[in-house]
Amino acid sequence: MKMKNVVLIGMPGCGKSTVGVVLAKTLGFRFLDSDLLIQEQEDRLLSEIIEQDGIEGFEEIENRVNSGINVRKTVIATGGSVVYGREAMEHLKSIGAVVYIKLPYEEIEHRLGDLTKRGVAIRKGQTLMDLYNERGPLYEKYADIIADEEGRTISDMALYVRDKVLEYFSGSSGGEGA
Repeated sequence: MKMKNVVLIGMPGCGKSTVGVVLAKTLGFRFLDSDLLIQEQEDRLLSEIIEQDGIEGFEEIENRVNSGINVRKTVIATGGSVVYGREAMEHLKSIGAVVYIKLPYEEIEHRLGDLTKRGVAIRKGQTLMDLYNERGPLYEKYADIIADEEGRTISDMALYVRDKVLEYFSGSSGGEGA
């Protein structure tokens, strides 16, 4: 079985980075947080990039950085807005299985707190609910696997995603998650 990368997408606060680290350990993969890669390449915090370059400028940078990721056997946790970058998503799909970590809106809202401190790409006048409704269809469009996190602990979720990914790579599944 040829193991590629695992790319985690989903709303901010859904646990991509937390689940990703545990998942990487269970697969024997490396872990890469693309938000940290953006900060490293830009030498600025996400919130500073958004403040200085605006949402559009941030999304261009995010698209460029994610389009340039070239790794093997790595769990890649992306920023929640990665799905706005068509080139980035096409690239990420070509180098791995894309897993949408799905969580109900109420749980996302509970986990997030202050959006500006987190560097969430949200437009003026847009609510978290607007963002959730706008991005959901994009996550589903790009996902090879949809993993519903509701009611699962971090370690349960990592094992659940691991099983779905192994199934996907072995070709025994049509690529659809639960």
